[in-house]
Amino acid sequence: MSEAFRIVGDIVPGGILIESDHASARVPDDIDLGIDTALLRQHIAIDIGVAEVGAMLVARGGYTAFMGNVSRLVCDFNREEHSPGVAPIASDGHAIPGNALDHAGHEARLARFYRPYHAAFADLIGRMQPRLILSLHSFTPRLMSHPDEARPWHIGILYNRDRRGAAAALDWLRGEPGLVVGDQQPYSGELLNLTMDLHAEAHGRLYVGVEIRQDQIGDAAGQAIWAERLERMTRAIVASLG
Repeated sequence: MSEAFRIVGDIVPGGILIESDHASARVPDDIDLGIDTALLRQHIAIDIGVAEVGAMLVARGGYTAFMGNVSRLVCDFNREEHSPGVAPIASDGHAIPGNALDHAGHEARLARFYRPYHAAFADLIGRMQPRLILSLHSFTPRLMSHPDEARPWHIGILYNRDRRGAAAALDWLRGEPGLVVGDQQPYSGELLNLTMDLHAEAHGRLYVGVEIRQDQIGDAAGQAIWAERLERMTRAIVASLG
């Protein structure tokens, strides 16, 4: 484990690699974001439930998980390196005054967190040669900045140009009774897919980008349901495409 990332489970050559950019709400002691600490329990700081779901999948065997180890408010690994969103000054209507960084401050965040994260993830992929990468995220049922906009999907599948894994995932999920499945929802992977663009699409690696609605995985019972479902889904995709 490092400041930037942690690896959960043994490295499984040829297995399924879970990647979660926003799995932690940790803020290092020497960084003051200038916010109410209660916000660290909300979606602006962490993808609620993904760390637990990822750990449950690892426990089932055949999976390795690579997870971000700081809050996305400290460093958002799924943004372009020099974009303002790497250390956002605002998120869903909340100001983040501690992220009003000058160039040197921005570079320091990149050097301390962002670059080690992506270098370690690339190294892990090289050692593991996974048959599938599962990019695991979660989303809030309702944005505070758009409270009138419902987000009805239980799960959304995101992708950029490579639709192989996404198409298989969408077909599989649509066979699950009662699920509302989003294709490029709650946002489009054509606009926001940085980690998978760098480490999967650029190398022709099979991946699936998943967004689960946070109220679905906010407790242990929901996390267990989705871990079991994602296991069935990912193993089916590997069997057909991997």
